[in-house]
Parts: sequence; structure tokens; C-alpha cells
Amino acid sequence: MIIGFDAKRIVRNTTGLGNYARSLVNDLAALGDDHLQLRLYAPDAGRDQLRRQVSTASGVCLCYPPAANTAARLLPAGLYKAWWRSAGVVRQLQADGVQLYHGLSGELPLGLRDSGVRGIVTIHDLIFMRHPEYYHPWDRWMYEWKFRQTLRQAHRIIAISECTRRDVATLGGISPDRIDLIYQTCHPRYAEALPPDRLRATAGRLQLPQCFLLSVGSIEERKNLLLAVSALPLLPERLHMVAVGKATPYAKKVAEAARRMGVAERLHMLHGVSDTDLQALYQLAQVFVYPSRYEGFGIPVIEAIQSGLPVVACTGSCLEEAGGPDSLYVAPDDAPALAAAIGRMLPGAPERMGRIERSRRYVRRFEGGSVAAQVAAIYREELHNRG
Repeated sequence: MIIGFDAKRIVRNTTGLGNYARSLVNDLAALGDDHLQLRLYAPDAGRDQLRRQVSTASGVCLCYPPAANTAARLLPAGLYKAWWRSAGVVRQLQADGVQLYHGLSGELPLGLRDSGVRGIVTIHDLIFMRHPEYYHPWDRWMYEWKFRQTLRQAHRIIAISECTRRDVATLGGISPDRIDLIYQTCHPRYAEALPPDRLRATAGRLQLPQCFLLSVGSIEERKNLLLAVSALPLLPERLHMVAVGKATPYAKKVAEAARRMGVAERLHMLHGVSDTDLQALYQLAQVFVYPSRYEGFGIPVIEAIQSGLPVVACTGSCLEEAGGPDSLYVAPDDAPALAAAIGRMLPGAPERMGRIERSRRYVRRFEGGSVAAQVAAIYREELHNRG
């Protein structure tokens, strides 16, 4: 089987879609199937540190657009790369003998269906349609146009949660029979305990408070960090909030609210945190708080549980799927309920250790080998249909 992948996120994105794509490709390579060749099609080489995270197994190779053709000569470099990824790659797939192409981040190139190459796409979320208020009108229009075009090219669709599966069927107007539910996984590093001296060093270098709640994800309105800050005045003063993620203008709104509530000194927003430091942060925190209003899956919930943290999240999307029955969930505007749920998960609380252990058993279903085996089974089915 020669499988092609849209590898733009693999070589460029440090979190989210990039992590999903790298983990899936590496887990597929680790299956040890000598008949499986994985060709990763990226518009450029991207970042060295990310390429180094890709499996070096003999069946895995990165592929880039040809520099010597008419389009490359006529178009500016950036436009050529965008055209190649959205359409031009199809001819290269045919020349390379690719039998199936997997769009790992919700997109497939135009003309794929007519080329004879089977198309599979992973759709992570349709937040731009469920909550258009969080997007610029032009971005929203473009995302929806790409979604509609991708549905036309796809022979099979993978949704990463039941919530996303329902959204794709409802908003895309397609049969649920075309949509497979395959959860995503997280990097196995989060299940590995770090030595105490490493944890102390990270805590000192990042100037972390002794007792803190942790939240991970872009600090934007949809992620709803303001709810967690609003719960702080209702919690013990020794307890701080550490939020890790890219800052947006919403971060200033959160900081101003913290000042008004008198908890500014208890709020710490960290940006540009490395993967190794994030691993330590999960292990140093007391409770993981994920107050997002809407997610396609919520991979930080899995990372937190793998790290041994109890989780408190919000209702309204798919987070109950990620966190399972032993995490706690509150409405996304109910600060007193969030504070009460956090209190039930703090060290020394009678429910804490039982919930942590049961949650760790629950998330075993998201382990990489299982996810990769399910995806590989779909590849075989589609290639059988092609034949």
C-alpha cells in the first residue's frame, strides 16, 4: 500500500493538528507492516525540529513540490506552494503511484476524486460553522468553502469525536455511513513520570507557584479562560491559575478581569512553552481545568489524564467523550459550579485518587497503536473497494 498524506501541518505546526498528524504517521510506521509505504507531501521543508519528530522507518519519506515546472516559474513562491497543496499535488500523487491520499487536517486537493486516487480526510471540528461568531467573515467563508469541496473529493471521512461526526453529517448533509469515528491520541511522553529534580528545575525556571491549577490551549475567547479566573476568588488563596498557550487580544481581557476581581497575582499566563516543559507542568499541577465552550475533541484533556491529573471541564461539546465519566463537567458560564468541582478534585479530597485511576483506565482507548490499527483497517477497506 502506498499512502500519501497532506504533511503541511507535520512540518509546520507545533501543536494541535501538527501533533495529531505526526502521532498518526509515527504510530502507523510503528505497526511494522512492510507492505505500508507512507509518503508525506509538504509544500516545503518547514521546521527542522518538527521533521526530526517524524519516524525514520524505511517506509516513510517526505516529498516536496517540484521546483522545475511551469507553475513554479510563473507563480510567486508562496502562491505556488498554496496551489500545489490545493490542486497541483494530484499529478505528483499519480506519478508516485499513490493509491490513497489522507488529508490529515480537514482538506483534500481539488481533482483528487477524478484522478483514481482514493481520498480520506480527517475532520477535527466544524467550530467555524457551529460558532461563527469566533471567526472573521472572510475566514469563515473560506473554511466552509474548503469543507464543501473536501466532501466532494472524499471517499471516506474520519471524525475524531462523536460530536464532530454529528456535525459533519448534519452541517455537511451527508450520510453518517460515510463517516468513521476514530479518536485521536496524545504523545506517550505524558504517561512518563519525570524525576523530581527535573520537576524542581522547571518550576524554578518558569517561576511557578507552589499550588496551581493548569489550563492548556490558545488563550482565546472560545477557550473561556475567564470562567476559570472567575472561580479563583471562590477557591483557597494559596491556589493559583497557570494558563499555557498562544496569546490573543482576549488574554488582555482576562488579565483585566483578574485585576478587577483581585486575583491578578494568582494568574500566570505562559506562552511559547516547550513540549518538555509542558510535560513537567502537567505533573506539577493539582487539577487540570478546561473551560472551553466548544471543541472537536480536546486532546489536552487526554494529556492531563495520562499525566495523572484529575480534570474539570465544560459541557456543550465533546469534552465528556475525551475525559470520560470520572472527570467533572460544569456549564461554561457557572463559576460557582466550577469552583465547587475543582474543590472535589484537590489533593486530599476523598474522590480524587479514585477518579484519577478510573480516568487513566478510560483513556487507554485512545492509545496510539489502537488508533493507528483502526486507520490502517480503513486504508485496506478503501483499497479493496478501489480494486
